Amino acid sequence: MTIRIDRSRYDAAPDFATYLGSVTKHAELWQALYRTATVSSEAIESMRGAAASVRLLVLSEDWCSDCFSTVPIIARLAENAGMDLRVLARDTNLDLMDAHLTSGTRSIPVIMALDGAFQVRSWWGPRPAALQRWYRSESPLLEIAERSRKKRAWYARDRGKTAVAEVLETVERASRRTNSDAAS
Repeated sequence: MTIRIDRSRYDAAPDFATYLGSVTKHAELWQALYRTATVSSEAIESMRGAAASVRLLVLSEDWCSDCFSTVPIIARLAENAGMDLRVLARDTNLDLMDAHLTSGTRSIPVIMALDGAFQVRSWWGPRPAALQRWYRSESPLLEIAERSRKKRAWYARDRGKTAVAEVLETVERASRRTNSDAAS
C-alpha cells in the first residue's frame, strides 16, 4: 500500500524545535536528551547524502518513553545533516498511525522517510530491534515499574547509537527507492 502525505499536512507539522517547545509531559527529559544528544560524524555524513531526496515525518507523543528516548537524537541527526524533520501527534493522526502498526498496535515513535512527492518510502519504529525483541519476549514477565526501569537502562547504555544506525538504514533504503524510481 502506497501512502502519500498531503504537502499541506506536512508543512503544517511542527519542526522539532517547535514540537520540543510544546512538550508538557517529561519536558525535562525531552530537553535534556536533545541538549546532550551526540551523533557520529559518519552518521551525519551518511544522512547528509540522503537529505536532498528524503525528509522525515515522525509520529510521537510527549508521554511516550520510547519517543523521548529516540526522537531527540534522531532530530539532532537530521538537524546536523540538513534534513527536514517534522513531528505529528499520533493521537490526532490515527490514519497515519494505523498504516504503520507494530504487531497490530499503535506503538510509537514511527519515523517515516518521505520522497519529494511526500510518499512514504520506508519507515522505522517503535524502538531499536534488539530492544523490541526483549520487549516482546522478556518484558511481559516483569512488573510495569521493573519493565520501565530495564527499558530506560537499555536506552541509557545505548545512548541512541542503535536507533541512529537503524533510522539511517531506513533513510538510505528510502533514498535508493526514490533514486531508482527517478531513473525509471
